[in-house]
Amino acid sequence: MDVTQAARTERTIEVGDRQIFVTEVGAGPAVVLLHGGGAGATGASNYARNIDALAEHFHVIVPDMPGYGQSTKRIDHSDPFGDLASFLGGLIKALGLEKVHLIGNSYGGAAALRLAIEKPELVDRLILMGPGGIGTTRSLPTAGLNALLAYYGGKGPSLEKITDFIRTYLVFDPNDAPADLIELRYQASIDPEVVANPPLRRPSGPFALRTLWRMDFTRDSRLAQVQNKTLVVWGARDKVNRPSGALMLAETMPNCDAHLVANTGHWVQWEKADLFNALAVAHLKDSSLGADQ
Repeated sequence: MDVTQAARTERTIEVGDRQIFVTEVGAGPAVVLLHGGGAGATGASNYARNIDALAEHFHVIVPDMPGYGQSTKRIDHSDPFGDLASFLGGLIKALGLEKVHLIGNSYGGAAALRLAIEKPELVDRLILMGPGGIGTTRSLPTAGLNALLAYYGGKGPSLEKITDFIRTYLVFDPNDAPADLIELRYQASIDPEVVANPPLRRPSGPFALRTLWRMDFTRDSRLAQVQNKTLVVWGARDKVNRPSGALMLAETMPNCDAHLVANTGHWVQWEKADLFNALAVAHLKDSSLGADQ
């Protein structure tokens, strides 16, 4: 029997005026896992290969971020990362926690980094996997990012479209994206509320440029002031966010280590789960939160 799996709890927490669906398991220092922004993403599906391993050491908290899964389908498109950081700070307080570790994949990595910039007192250690917003306005968008942003355009969402996106851009080996995972993501992506108001979209309108600049951490001088012990893990074959971002973060943030993973795409935590889980436990255990409990 998988005791860790059996110990999971699920609940909806009120954070401001949004309802946030959260899965929790394990005991110890609190670790919040933040999923990516691709169509149909949810916390539990993005971290399906990590939750139980991390729960052997930590109190693992896995929300569906605003706009996704079973949480309220609303995001401030004028400053998405800022809105996510605000939600995250509210979630930490709603859970009655003073400080947490943050693990963020892609969109979730950007949310974690923005919170560390704006509310450092709430964050202990960071693990960022191919985080969004690293030099995104300094070169043309990647093919993977274009595919992500185009999912709800044209003829709208389809099983073929999401299959191509996941197997072409999220993983290095297409065989590492099983049909049941793709079907789960597809069904979540066609929620009528999500189709009517996609949470991740290409900025438009008169303030689009300002929104883009807000979403690029390389244009934020505060990045160099982030003191949190940080581990950046990036797939060397990432087609969504450029792996060169790993070195940029390591050179800019004073306490940042970078680990580039060979033959791996955007989903390091999925494709190389055993490696990722070991790196995460080692990084987070050597911390002030771990020492206090």
